[in-house]
Amino acid sequence: MAVAVSGGGDSLALLLAAAARPSGPPVLAVTVDHGLRPEAADEARSVAAICARLGVPHSTLVWQGWDGRGNLQDAARRARMRLIADWALARGIDRVALAHTRDDQAETVLMRLARGAGVDGLAAMATERQALGVAWLRPFLDIPRADLRAFLTERGQSWAEDPSNDDPRFDRVRVRQALALLAPLGIGAEGLAATAARLGSARAALDACTAEAAARIAVEEAGDVVLDEAARAALPAEIGRRLLLGALAWVSGADYPPRAEALAATLARLETAPRTTLQGCLLIREAGLLRIGRELAAVAGLSAPIGTLWDGRWRLAGPATGGEEIRALGEAGLALCPDWRATGLPRSSLLASPAVWRGGTLVAAPLAGHGTDWSATVNRPFRTRLLSH
Repeated sequence: MAVAVSGGGDSLALLLAAAARPSGPPVLAVTVDHGLRPEAADEARSVAAICARLGVPHSTLVWQGWDGRGNLQDAARRARMRLIADWALARGIDRVALAHTRDDQAETVLMRLARGAGVDGLAAMATERQALGVAWLRPFLDIPRADLRAFLTERGQSWAEDPSNDDPRFDRVRVRQALALLAPLGIGAEGLAATAARLGSARAALDACTAEAAARIAVEEAGDVVLDEAARAALPAEIGRRLLLGALAWVSGADYPPRAEALAATLARLETAPRTTLQGCLLIREAGLLRIGRELAAVAGLSAPIGTLWDGRWRLAGPATGGEEIRALGEAGLALCPDWRATGLPRSSLLASPAVWRGGTLVAAPLAGHGTDWSATVNRPFRTRLLSH
């Protein structure tokens, strides 16, 4: 198991608690230096020194991807998760613990309330979430931030304070300040976190209903999801919506679903056109079925070494001899697969399917019937994703 440690009070409390466990799997620690503050490198070195004292192996990862545009905190969070996930998977680690607290949960609820979120958004953070091939654990969601500071103080452990936590330019800081003003009205972190927990139960129930519907009306085929449109239309609107969003997320690997307006516009286009795209997916309506597959343009530039995941979900196995990589089959590759029609799969699905290349030479395209000694499998079934997003 790994713990993500920034050097702040919450994550240092997580590190000390994890290191003090009397039993269980070994713990590794990882720190991300976003390169945004000159103090960050010193804080990473301080975490490394604490880990050395505790006997916990530690790694520092550096992000240099900020281009000065967009939402800085969101970009940093996404980059942090990607860096940590890649680091963890390279070491055979499939669980990473994060130090989000009850206060973080309450702030998230208020931020999402301001955006008009529904059940999923107001359920806020889950105690466990699957993303990027890793289980992200949040063991402190029921614990106030102040309790973690007290835990560190009792042990004589100091911590770093990130000045951005007091910068009113950031939404989360303004929400934190608003919570202090709302406390006299009885709207505090404890109550908001309790509301999130109850909505989390509602979300789990909706997910279970959606998974049951998927078992009846959805078919997973070569990385696509095929839905019976009449059966989907007969579902309660929320279940049908969640089923469609789940299919889009599973095919695209996107962190977040498309906005409600974008989904509605996409479905409206399908009423008059046989196909359209959304979130890196190609949607095709034909003969009463809706097929959701990968859009070729979304994967045309992706490559991955053999033995790793391509497009976040495909794993290819076969007699590699060296120099091979996984890329999309594409038009050029499909032209080298004369028997592709015998597979029964749509041409559009095969174009975006994974293939083994050695330079400009096509070695295998398992889904297109080329190279029978190679296999292509999705690392996680669609219905599993519906229950653990």
